[in-house]
Amino acid sequence: MSSSPAASGRAPTADVAPLSLRAREPRVPADRLVAEMVPPPRFDSVRFDTYVPDPNQPSQTEAVAVLSAFAAGLDGARESGGGTGRRRWFARKPAVPTGPRGIYLDGGYGVGKTHLLASLWHATPAAPEQKAFGTFVELTNLVGALGFQQTVQTLGGHRLLCIDEFELDDPGDTVLVSTLLGKLVDSGVALAATSNTLPGKLGEGRFAAADFLREIQGLSARFRPLRIDGEDYRHRGLPEAPAPFSDEQVTKAAHATPGASLDDFPGLLDHLSRVHPSRYGALTEGLRAVCLTDVRAVPDQSTALRLVVLADRLYDREIPVLASGLPFDRLFSDEMLNGGYRKKYFRAISRLTALARDAKGLVAR
Repeated sequence: MSSSPAASGRAPTADVAPLSLRAREPRVPADRLVAEMVPPPRFDSVRFDTYVPDPNQPSQTEAVAVLSAFAAGLDGARESGGGTGRRRWFARKPAVPTGPRGIYLDGGYGVGKTHLLASLWHATPAAPEQKAFGTFVELTNLVGALGFQQTVQTLGGHRLLCIDEFELDDPGDTVLVSTLLGKLVDSGVALAATSNTLPGKLGEGRFAAADFLREIQGLSARFRPLRIDGEDYRHRGLPEAPAPFSDEQVTKAAHATPGASLDDFPGLLDHLSRVHPSRYGALTEGLRAVCLTDVRAVPDQSTALRLVVLADRLYDREIPVLASGLPFDRLFSDEMLNGGYRKKYFRAISRLTALARDAKGLVAR
């Protein structure tokens, strides 16, 4: 349950100086990157029993059962005895896995894959420091911060690694992470992943398991694809996204909302080009709302992809977004929406629309 002012339906009346995302230049040390590899705040409290399967989509009910069994099967996955899990494991020759050590959640945006992935993390019977959860971007940034071998050693003692939004559209990083995962599987780490699609694969709202398994090559036999059908749950029975507000309304709401930021959209996009996407979570730290004026169509694909990452981090942290200018469904050009990254852009539109609904209560009536 969100604790934002928007959730209460009451517009605050305080007059405070708003924060600015453009004024923030976060630096994230490597040890914090490791410690923060847990489900994001939006998914702190999700569990398998809080996932509500669509009765018209039996694959959703099946997914809960399969993932629950997978989590239970990880109990005692490493040998028992004294000492740390890593020392026990590397003290002997790794056993050959008897079955798939990975699950790939194959479904379109908005069917609850991240909810299920986070539920798997929570259900796995291991201490938090023995399991990790992060996006593909966060994992590649960890490798950059620690180095490949240190990352293997750091994560090699874990029981489970969950990777959300595996970036199949970046061939170089895909090879890097696939090699990393091979080392971790050999160390006994179980894997679970979701992904986007490859450029040019324009299926209607689906992520292709065949693409994922081909790109990870030698690891494909270690993954069981788990198909999850359904419509984007954020649009089930919900009203249309609210129309943008005026610049004056957005500015007034920012001054009336403690912990809100206020930025002009073009300036924010320019600032994002100077902040690594792995730091966008830190960029939004402590915010209770994001207020944007003069929202315009995104000018190019590089800018659009950075905005997608920011939208993901805002959504993960349940930060309402109040905006003036163009509605969010007009952020991306037809060429972008018909191109290889279309699923990322539709996900961003869907998530920003949900956050815009959350922000309606910030505006005084």
